[in-house]
Amino acid sequence: MTDSTTTTAADAVTLKREFKKILTEILSYGGESKDHGETGVLMKAIDEANRIINCLREVEPGTDILSPPSPEKVDVPKEFKCTLSKKIMIEPVIIASGRTYEKRYIKEWLKRERTCPISNQVLSHVSLTPNLLVDELITQWCLVNKFERPKSSEEIVTELFTDGIDSLLQRISSPSSVADQAQAAEELRRQTKRFANVRAFLVSELPDSIKRLLTPLSAVDLNLELQENLITTLFNLSIVEKNKTVIAKNPLVIPLLTKSLKQGTAETRRNSAATLLSLSAIESNRLIIGNSETLKALIGLIGEGGLFTTEAASAVFNICSVSENREKAVSSGLIPVLTNKIKEGSNVAELLALLALLSTHNRGVKEMNDLGFISDLLSILRKPSCPVTHENAVVIVFNMCDRNRDRSGRLKVLSEEENQYGTFTKLAKQGSDRAVRKAEAILKWLKRHGTGKAPQRE
Repeated sequence: MTDSTTTTAADAVTLKREFKKILTEILSYGGESKDHGETGVLMKAIDEANRIINCLREVEPGTDILSPPSPEKVDVPKEFKCTLSKKIMIEPVIIASGRTYEKRYIKEWLKRERTCPISNQVLSHVSLTPNLLVDELITQWCLVNKFERPKSSEEIVTELFTDGIDSLLQRISSPSSVADQAQAAEELRRQTKRFANVRAFLVSELPDSIKRLLTPLSAVDLNLELQENLITTLFNLSIVEKNKTVIAKNPLVIPLLTKSLKQGTAETRRNSAATLLSLSAIESNRLIIGNSETLKALIGLIGEGGLFTTEAASAVFNICSVSENREKAVSSGLIPVLTNKIKEGSNVAELLALLALLSTHNRGVKEMNDLGFISDLLSILRKPSCPVTHENAVVIVFNMCDRNRDRSGRLKVLSEEENQYGTFTKLAKQGSDRAVRKAEAILKWLKRHGTGKAPQRE
């Protein structure tokens, strides 16, 4: 190596060190407004950066800036990398805190957060300003180093916030300590609640993620707080449409959800029901859930009432939309549970909707008749209520009469109701379309019943 070559190499190293230093100074100015003095300093720094770049070109003249790049041979300065993407910035933008980020990534961040990712400063606004200076500096650096800068893309950011998710799963499934496991479970619950792409990533990209998540729930001596965090995480994951089938088919899921319906904190039990409701949105999952002990556990939850009722009743409704599951639900004691809660005035609208679905089941209708539930339904129809509640009540009355062997005896009760209160006439005039049809059909029955003619099926 000649002295000239040695000097050139040394000069290049020095120039690069100076460029890195001046670049740090420029970036520290961020996007905030400056007074005239500070603006002058900034412009001098920019001029110095351009001078260094020109000197580098003289010391290390490029042979062909369009030649195939070798990015693996070049270390991109960390100042040119977005702290979110960990990659060289393509469209650098400034946010209210004065920090610079890659546009696609910070836009995704700001959909969920109103803080600066680095400083955690609450942002006064979420406008993005192109950082033309940094963009030009990156362009010049790429030319000098023959680095092919990626082109801008409109692809959706999927990898944001997913760093460390696999590590959290590892800490949950193979914990170093109980405290660390609990901390990881709480953090994963938080991440899956806040970030949609984490919910998709965890199920689709990480091997055995559901098994790793739920394995601790099989323990005999179960930590209730850990159970709550893991079940809630599972609920968060179930929100994603593509995850629903994968989750339901995992052999651990339905038994552990059933177990958690029966024991755990109130939040655990409610979120277990909410998860089953979410999973039952897919028709194929309803058969999986129906072929388990889950129905009995959900019915028990409805019977308890309170916070659990809406989620549990809605889940059972979805499950019972599959005809073969209705027999299982009736056999599991659903009818008396529903009628008792309705008599108490609890969640009447939701429970009547479920009962209306079951009123197409002959055994279900017989149980309602045996329980004398017709009088409660007529009481509901007399009182002012929402159209849907009246609709479901009259549907049940219709089916209880239509599927009753002693229809004449049932029609006598309805006739007395109509003569005293005009219940079905009022409903035929002001109910929903479906309620009107059922009320008119009942009035026709009553008319035939009053003339001594045998009632006919509608």
